[in-house]
Amino acid sequence: MTKLAPTALLLCASLAACQPPAGQEAANNAIADNGVADNGADNMVEPQRSILRPEVVPTVEEPKIEPEELLIGFGALSLQLDDGAKAALDALMTTPAMQAGGAVALRGHSDSLGTDGDNRVASRRRAERVRDYLLEKGVAAERITLVALGETRPIAPNAKEDGSDDPEGRAKNRRVEVRVTPPPVVIPPPVPVDAPDAEKP
Repeated sequence: MTKLAPTALLLCASLAACQPPAGQEAANNAIADNGVADNGADNMVEPQRSILRPEVVPTVEEPKIEPEELLIGFGALSLQLDDGAKAALDALMTTPAMQAGGAVALRGHSDSLGTDGDNRVASRRRAERVRDYLLEKGVAAERITLVALGETRPIAPNAKEDGSDDPEGRAKNRRVEVRVTPPPVVIPPPVPVDAPDAEKP
């Protein structure tokens, strides 16, 4: 038997490694003839859209804004806002209902001291003080409505059961009720996706 030199053995091994596996050459020739390789992706069929009911893009509903309510109290015979009332109104300005441009309703009230006419005037002036403060803070005048109710809507007794004066009850009745109603949220209708044209026969 003829022995091959080590150099010849290495050369044969290198040539064998360069040869493609069995059947690979035929596959390569088939790809070359077709121009592209068939990996199965081209056989996927895109689902057809309905031409009778177009697809609808869902809309994102805006978060609901709740109304705000606030009571502003006044001292006896006082028509001015104290520091606590101003701080409460400043906090009201930062609420979502105010930021959204909601309507502001002011209802002025008084206790039962004095005549009906005087109490109605006092309740109006208190509501006007609140209105003026909101105007200074930048609230548009057309957003504000004002009503004076005088002593007709107490939330606490003006006198005790024995007929004596009730200072705490009167203090609760000297107030301005503030209610901010947020504007309605208008949600646009869903936008249909353009449906593909019907295939002609």
